Amino acid sequence: MNITPLRTDHIQEVRLLMELGEPYISARTVSDYWLYATLFSTTCPVAIATDRSIAGAAIAFRSQVDPHEVYIQDVMIHPAHRRHGIARVLLESVRHQAQQWGCRRLYLTSEPENDAAHQTWATLGFENEPGDYEVKGVSVKAGYKGPGRDRAVYSMILS
Repeated sequence: MNITPLRTDHIQEVRLLMELGEPYISARTVSDYWLYATLFSTTCPVAIATDRSIAGAAIAFRSQVDPHEVYIQDVMIHPAHRRHGIARVLLESVRHQAQQWGCRRLYLTSEPENDAAHQTWATLGFENEPGDYEVKGVSVKAGYKGPGRDRAVYSMILS
């Protein structure tokens, strides 16, 4: 498995990969992925399998409001490559870049009903931040991403 920054020639395959994550992940437009590959590639790693297909991708951004934080927007692993540690390696790549910049926090959000994501984030060392209510033991912040868009928020403090 080779981990490399997102490049423009990966766009179509990454977009198709992200479509597999519905309903929890929404594939963005080709222009959005062009932007990620052109301006944010250091925090948008992709995992290339031995057959040269894209096995997984993470899309993350350093905050312009608080440059000590990196927000992880999407993490998607192709179903044929799950349970091989690819999410861990992709997020380690994001974490490494964040630490090089002196960032103090990685964070991400998840829909309250996405049980697989909650287990993954906890396994990878993210902590569920206190929220306004709980769903099956997961703390959820009401309206975190706008009206009616409640989210479980997870963070990892970097040293």
